[in-house]
Amino acid sequence: MNERPKINKALSVAILSGKGGVGKTNIALNMAYCLYRDGHRILLMDCDLGLANLDVLLGITPEKNLQDLLDQDLPPQTITVPLEPNGFDFLPAASGVPEMVNMDSEMRAVLLSKLRPLFLPYEFILLDMGAGITPTILSFAAMSMARLVIITPEPTSLTDGYALIKVLNKQYGLTDFHIVVNMAESEAEKKEAFQRLAAACKHFLNIEPAFLGAVSSDRELTEAVRRQIPLLKMSPKCKAAVNICDLARALGEVRRKNLEILSRSGPFVSSGELAISL
Repeated sequence: MNERPKINKALSVAILSGKGGVGKTNIALNMAYCLYRDGHRILLMDCDLGLANLDVLLGITPEKNLQDLLDQDLPPQTITVPLEPNGFDFLPAASGVPEMVNMDSEMRAVLLSKLRPLFLPYEFILLDMGAGITPTILSFAAMSMARLVIITPEPTSLTDGYALIKVLNKQYGLTDFHIVVNMAESEAEKKEAFQRLAAACKHFLNIEPAFLGAVSSDRELTEAVRRQIPLLKMSPKCKAAVNICDLARALGEVRRKNLEILSRSGPFVSSGELAISL
């Protein structure tokens, strides 16, 4: 008797920012740890394809990365790094390789086709994207099922976050964005930063981004970066760690509510043709 084919129900999440230095990579890494600890199978992809730094935060030096996958005929499993047993894996990218940043559409399609067999076992695929609006960033963001835009209360972060949302809206027709406010000093600052961005999106683009949550400014996170240890491992009960786990559990609820869509589409779609709701 033939076995029924397995269905991929992974939620792909592009973690984005218009501006660099907003803490996007730390949020991606520690959300992944929290989801893993909650019993989910996680693939964490470094999609800052030319300036990779997730391996630095982890304190590891992978032998192979996504560039090797493109340059050589390797199974994708050979470049995957297990971070924890039974379901938390890391897919490293290259650093200092300009051609990876400026991949054309054909090369991006080849990369995704090579990676597709890898995705089946996972429940979440978290893509730590580079900052800005390069074609590669925009393309992967549009193909992902959910988009998290990380901002801080700084005016430049709000302006660049809005610009990122505007470009994805105008070029790909995307209207579903989930906002995370990072490095906030108070509840009022969290609320004000989101409301300013949301008001601009509503007024100029006629779209309403959703507020996924916020992460407080925390010295423990700075120390975790310095020591190259994920915050969820070094100080799991600190304020920022608790906030990040709240974000992770909100993502868990997003996936639970959208399992039917995920089972029909797989983890990636063409140009944001399906919307995932909160």
